[in-house]
Amino acid sequence: MKKLAVKIVLGLTAVVAACSFLGKQAFKQPEVTLQKVELVGVGLTGGSLNVDLNVYNPNHYRLDATRLTYEVLLNSDSLLLATGAVDNKFTVESEKSSVVQIPVSFTYAGVGSATRSLLNTGVVTYHVRGNVTVGTTVGTFNVPFSDTRQLTTAGVAR
Repeated sequence: MKKLAVKIVLGLTAVVAACSFLGKQAFKQPEVTLQKVELVGVGLTGGSLNVDLNVYNPNHYRLDATRLTYEVLLNSDSLLLATGAVDNKFTVESEKSSVVQIPVSFTYAGVGSATRSLLNTGVVTYHVRGNVTVGTTVGTFNVPFSDTRQLTTAGVAR
């Protein structure tokens, strides 16, 4: 009887491991794209942006995001404007999209060239990149994202 129980446990362990492996192989990478960046405030020492990311889930099951890390860079990645993490959990349902808004604060210290570019030409190039950590029924995955755009003095991304 003991031998039979051991064989059953070993067989079930093998089945669970195989299902987990197949589930990870079937996982489709979510698509994270930059929807918009909006300049929402400018003061004497710095400013604030709202960065909206669109997260599309191509899988047939929901994704639970547990963490999002980001960097905002200016002038062809030569200047790090802001970096941070958002630990607010959000869910992206099966084959649906969700917009995640990241509030970003920055100071003017060290951003002189970008400020001059914005004042002189009305445009500054920025790059937003990072990772979203998502949990699924088949495991946890890190999904990278990266997009480059331009911000105008009107606070409009293009």
